[in-house]
Amino acid sequence: MRTTALITGASSGLGLEFARLFAADGYDLVLVARNEERLQSLATELKTAHRISTEVIAIDLSLPDAAVHLVQELQRKNIRIHTLVNNAGLGAFGLFHETPYDQEKNLLQVNITALTDLTKMLLPGMVQRQSGAILNVASTAAFQPGPLMAVYFASKAYVMHLSVALSRELQGTGVTVTCLCPGPTKTGFEKNAHMEDSKLFHRKTMDAATVARIGYRALRHKRPLVVAGNINVFGAFMTRFIPRTWAARVAMHVQAPR
Repeated sequence: MRTTALITGASSGLGLEFARLFAADGYDLVLVARNEERLQSLATELKTAHRISTEVIAIDLSLPDAAVHLVQELQRKNIRIHTLVNNAGLGAFGLFHETPYDQEKNLLQVNITALTDLTKMLLPGMVQRQSGAILNVASTAAFQPGPLMAVYFASKAYVMHLSVALSRELQGTGVTVTCLCPGPTKTGFEKNAHMEDSKLFHRKTMDAATVARIGYRALRHKRPLVVAGNINVFGAFMTRFIPRTWAARVAMHVQAPR
């Protein structure tokens, strides 16, 4: 039986690049995002290039119980997931007391609730089969507090800590969990998070294909945690040695509008 990978946020950015990597290795794919047109275009591209099977499920993971409906659709179609890639994520930029709360509720739903729901519902089957893998996309934001993106940074800390904890719990089961922590990456995230004027994205950023390859290799090598890029590795390491209040001050300076 061929193995199947489910990738959320697959219509663009890292998700699209992950889909290309898995397809090139012969995985069948379940592509999940809101934009059905983009998903169908990607599905056609990958089926033609790699002769794999693709399933498109257009769903908005910011809606309550979206992950439940997604898993129900997998069950209805008798699709067994070997590898889960929790890539979908939202950002929110600005002072916490000024940003629209609906935006941050959607962020929490996608970054934390949907990711946890999908992991909770698909992981038991992997453990039962003694085979499977999960790749959760966090961020270098996970290593420090982040003024102007307070909820986003906190959500990624949750993803990182959950992933590393599950990786330890699952040792010996045949299932692995990997957490990928990219820094600023050219994915369109800054536009969706309204960060076009932030100094953070006017510095050198990594491209999505490179970051995806780093995460994919880490998954294949069963690494619990990987930070993408040497500069980001250094930055994440250095946060261990400075007070959190200092880290917050630096983060606010870096992210502030130009």
